[in-house]
Amino acid sequence: MFRRLALRILYTAAITAFTLSSPASADTATMSDARKAEIEKIIHDYINENPQVILDAVRNHQQAQADAEKAAQQDRLVEMRQQLENAKYSPVGGNPDGNVTVVEFFDYRCGYCKRVHDTVMDTVSDDGNVRLVYKEFPILGPDSEIASRAALGVFFNVTDKYFDFNDALMRAKGGLNEDRVLEIAASIGLDKDAVKKHMDDPRVTTELRHNMALAQALGIQGTPAFVVDNTLVPGALNRETLEELIKKARGS
Repeated sequence: MFRRLALRILYTAAITAFTLSSPASADTATMSDARKAEIEKIIHDYINENPQVILDAVRNHQQAQADAEKAAQQDRLVEMRQQLENAKYSPVGGNPDGNVTVVEFFDYRCGYCKRVHDTVMDTVSDDGNVRLVYKEFPILGPDSEIASRAALGVFFNVTDKYFDFNDALMRAKGGLNEDRVLEIAASIGLDKDAVKKHMDDPRVTTELRHNMALAQALGIQGTPAFVVDNTLVPGALNRETLEELIKKARGS
């Protein structure tokens, strides 16, 4: 694949160079088969003598594509900042009036999300001036969706219990089928029947669809993923990195 891509790049460049250096009549539409064969042989011989040119051409092409995608992603982050930080149905923890917002996309069955949970909670708590926006993003199967639907159902109907429930789900070991999720809900004082009923709240579906659409637009394909100001960080991060992002967002 790399060789074919490099050949296409080099062939296009060579055709252009030969066209510019030849009479006006010798364009790619009127060039004779013999002339094309001559150019292809020159390219073939050059590549055989300089095989590194293939890798260089492919790497340059891939880097240009990556740079373009990164620039487009940055534009989308700026455009979607309001949706990320102030969505109607997203839970907000930490200090709701904080001067910096941290957005986290997470899945209750994600080991990395569980691993970074205490880091995020402790950093937000110790800072005291950070808003934490919870983006439920259940991408690891049906049990993930069950857990998220239960958590959001609680948020919409027993709001003050959401954060305890979120914490309990993050710390839970093993599977998270419906029975297990309802047991966890009961362990923090929630009514299991009520929680099961709240899972069908239409606002739950609205929020999950919104989060999925946001993640897709931003190229988020895994969990956890964090957005701080106009910076997207995929994967688990350490406390030092999170604190640096918060500091940078404050402009200090």
